[in-house]
Amino acid sequence: MKANLVIIPLCLLLALAGCAGRRPPAPPPPQNLPPAVWQRIDQDIIEASVAAAGSANDYARRSMRVWKEQVQQRTENDFIPWFTGYWTQQWLTLKVAWYKMNSGNGQESPEKRLGLYLQEQYHARVIEPVAEQIDPEGIRDRASELYLQLLGQQLPTIIQRYNAPPEQFSQRLNRIPIIALGPPKARDASLYTLLRAKSLAQQPAWQALCQHLHQQAAKGPGQTEAGLSSVATQASEKLGASLAPRGAASAIAAAVGKAAGAMISVAVTGYGMLTHDREHPQMVEQLRVILNVALNQEWQELMENRQSGAMAGVYYLSGQVEDSLLGSRSQAPLLIRLPP
Repeated sequence: MKANLVIIPLCLLLALAGCAGRRPPAPPPPQNLPPAVWQRIDQDIIEASVAAAGSANDYARRSMRVWKEQVQQRTENDFIPWFTGYWTQQWLTLKVAWYKMNSGNGQESPEKRLGLYLQEQYHARVIEPVAEQIDPEGIRDRASELYLQLLGQQLPTIIQRYNAPPEQFSQRLNRIPIIALGPPKARDASLYTLLRAKSLAQQPAWQALCQHLHQQAAKGPGQTEAGLSSVATQASEKLGASLAPRGAASAIAAAVGKAAGAMISVAVTGYGMLTHDREHPQMVEQLRVILNVALNQEWQELMENRQSGAMAGVYYLSGQVEDSLLGSRSQAPLLIRLPP
């Protein structure tokens, strides 16, 4: 009886050892799939595209918030103190007077010339320093790269789910023209080509897409430029109205050909610091409100504009995937909608 008790555990151990030494059965070799299965695969690719676009949108939104915060900080710490400073106001008064004296002969209006000058100053003091760390175009390019990366990571799961032949799956990806900006043909690329590329930056089609999006973004002035134009109009009217009592116009007329320092000294004589100090708080608050409103509108535009905003590249790429996979089978293709 005792011998039997010993033999039974040994048999169990041998059986378990035999099971442990066996490898799991290999999956069946890929078979040719019917069209209905390929349609389900296409739908899964689209869903993977939607998920990748949503994650890229999260990245773009977070990054654009950082950009906006840095722009606001530099605007508050640099541009506003510069613009509302006593000596800057003296200098702007002289510029407006000079603009008014030379407003004829096909010259731009004083307001527009002052607006262009303020835009130059704003870019030099705010936009360009922030762009050294982060900028909307860099965010747009990175969001596009992230979309492709996340989409590519999901494709092996789809292959395994349907046991799709890898070669046929690759051929299907190669028939998706994810960039179509040709001619020439080098400006076109399939989804398969981009996913296999070692460096997107070296792909001619990718370069063409980045250039295309840059041109779209440069077509019109941003909301910040519009806000600065509003500031310039108000400043020009205010500074222009003060020219007569301050005598700046006659001072400039008399100082043509003389040193700029003499012109500034004449303007300073006619405009005291007490007046500036009294008006300074209101001037700061008005400028802050105008620029904050303009920046909020521009941030919204950069996030929502499907042609040139921070998500423009993702919208283009995901739209190409969707149109290619659904366009031939649906009169009303599924539009990729991102969460708010």
